[in-house]
Parts: sequence; C-alpha cells; structure tokens
Amino acid sequence: MRPSLNHLKRQIVAATMATQEGHIASAFSILDILWVLYREVIGVNPQNFRSDDRDYFILSKGHGSLALYAVLAERGFFPPAELERFSTFQSKLGGHPDCNKVPGVEASTGSLGHGLPLGVGVALGMRIREINRRVFVLVGDAECNEGSIWEAALLAAHHKLANLTCIVDHNHSTDRALGLGTLAGKWEAFGWAATTVDGHDHRQIREALKQSSPDRPMVIVAETIKGFGCKQMENNPAWHHRSPTREELPLILEELA
Repeated sequence: MRPSLNHLKRQIVAATMATQEGHIASAFSILDILWVLYREVIGVNPQNFRSDDRDYFILSKGHGSLALYAVLAERGFFPPAELERFSTFQSKLGGHPDCNKVPGVEASTGSLGHGLPLGVGVALGMRIREINRRVFVLVGDAECNEGSIWEAALLAAHHKLANLTCIVDHNHSTDRALGLGTLAGKWEAFGWAATTVDGHDHRQIREALKQSSPDRPMVIVAETIKGFGCKQMENNPAWHHRSPTREELPLILEELA
C-alpha cells in the first residue's frame, strides 16, 4: 500500500524554484519514511520538543532536508508558507538542516557520516539518565561508505543500545561507483538486529519502526527509489541536485496532481 503524499511533493518541488536549489530526488526517496515516523511512531511534537521526555530523530543525510521540512511543517513545527522561502537569504530553511534555526531539527547535518555518531551519543546519554525513549537516525546508502558510520555501529553494538534505530535509505544511488552488497548482512555482522522493507510501503515501514530488539541496536534497510513518484526523476542521476525549469515545472506538478 502506498498512500499518496503528492501534496507534500508538490510543495517540495515548488520550494526549489525561488533559488534553483535543493535535492528533490533525495527528498522523494525518504518522504514516506519520515511521514510514517512522525505521524505514527515517534513521540515528539511542537509542544514537547525541548523536553527530556521525547524521542529523537536525526537526519544524517542532510541534503534530504526538503522532505524533513515538509513533514515538520505538516506536523505544525512551523507554517507551511515557510517552505516558499527555502534557501533564500531570509529563510530558516537551508539546503542542510540547522538545529539553531529550524524548529523540530535535532542536529545540524550535511557532512555525511556525522548523524549516526551523534545518535549513538544521544542514545547512550538517555540510557545513563534512565530516559525510556528512542533515537532514530536516517542515513543514506552512499553515506555508508563513511568509516564513521561503521565506527559508530561498532560502538552502539558494544554498548547494546537497544533504544537506537538506524534507517538506511537504500536508493542504490551509489551502485554505479561502489556496490554495497547485502547491507542488512553487513549491519548484522556489526552486532545489529536488521530488517529490510519496501521504503515506500507505509505498512511495512510502520511495523519495522515499531520494532526494537531487547539487547542490541536495530537497523532498517529501506529499499527506495530515488525521485519516487516522478517518472523523469526516478533513478535519474541528472536530478541529484537540480530544480525544474519554468517549462518543466507545470508538467511535474501535473504528474503530482
């Protein structure tokens, strides 16, 4: 089952037009995951965001920020109209998320490989303070080429951080440069519980996110399509970092109607 999030995709596409900035295809890749996480799983909202009693989410692949902004706006962290100012000088919303500017953003990310180490630190700190909440980190598959990812994975397994879940956006964008093989098997070899889901199937995403292991961290390998929902963007490397032209925009918005 793939409920349509085309209203958010239209907002994401339109947001890039003012400055011709943004990673639309990466945002479309992870939008379903973030939608399910924030609507049905994670215990965080605009009212409890700065309290100790909340779950954490860290978007390690910071260039997918437009998906996070769209979901945060939909959940009431800031007005949806703010998306129209994306990447302009006056806007809070940059090409990578800034936790000092954007309500709902836990960590400033964009330098790949940093989000999971941050998540390990948060999860360990919560356990020491006996806070019974969860930490979710979303990384990209190409990001898994960073050594810091695997160093953090080893540390999390050593400390048996059962409150930590890592989601890998496996959209295969790295396959042309370096094949990753069986990702779930690699994480299992590092001491994690692992499961693989269709990253656009809301039921599968929901069930996986609600799971946890009693004695080790968990990874969810989400099989996704980069640019999902827009045929000219799907698995098209040309759309990694670009915006529609004025001629392309109405055609894309019509497809997402």
